[in-house]
Amino acid sequence: MKYLIAIVIFLLSFYGYSFPIPKDNKATFDVIRKNKIIGTVETIFTKKDELLIVETNVDIEVKVFFYAAYKFTQISKETWSKDGFIEFDGHTNFEDEREYFITGKVTESKFIANGMDGELILDKNILPSNYWNKEIIKQKKMFDTQKGIVRDIKVTKLDDETIEINKKKIITEKYLLDASENPKDKGPFPQYTLWYAKNGELLKFKFTNWKDKKDIITQRNNWED
Repeated sequence: MKYLIAIVIFLLSFYGYSFPIPKDNKATFDVIRKNKIIGTVETIFTKKDELLIVETNVDIEVKVFFYAAYKFTQISKETWSKDGFIEFDGHTNFEDEREYFITGKVTESKFIANGMDGELILDKNILPSNYWNKEIIKQKKMFDTQKGIVRDIKVTKLDDETIEINKKKIITEKYLLDASENPKDKGPFPQYTLWYAKNGELLKFKFTNWKDKKDIITQRNNWED
């Protein structure tokens, strides 16, 4: 048992930030609106040499009378070394023809990013807005990977809550995340509710669409304790 614990600690320290990696190196989520699945989020973790590659694909479509009323897609790739987050490459396609190609890379002293507002020179320790990494709740700023901008954030711890996934009841840690707005936002940045398993894995997150006041729930569908 002591040997196993030592291995776990080594792996966590190797990847810099202690976010967990699923048993099958993949986390998949259903995106739910009005009790209907409208899309998926899939995150794949791949070790390559001494790097960890985290690839996330988001695909959402809302249909009204068989026509696509809303579409959103995002493809992103994060690269992590033993020292932490070092590189980002992504593409976001919004429903209203807004399209952003996002890049970022850590230099010796800064994180140089390009996105909606052009080039940004940021703190090298800034984290991307992939809520999978629970370290985000300790931060005061995050790199918004949908638009390639920086947002100030404030996180509030709520009482633990039991949720159900695949007919299993799971005790989770629950948080609220609020973020600053950008002048180019088409609407207010939503407040996110985040649920984490006790081992740190993200199990669920939710926000309310400011246009129609409907909740959008993204919930893990392949979680195993």
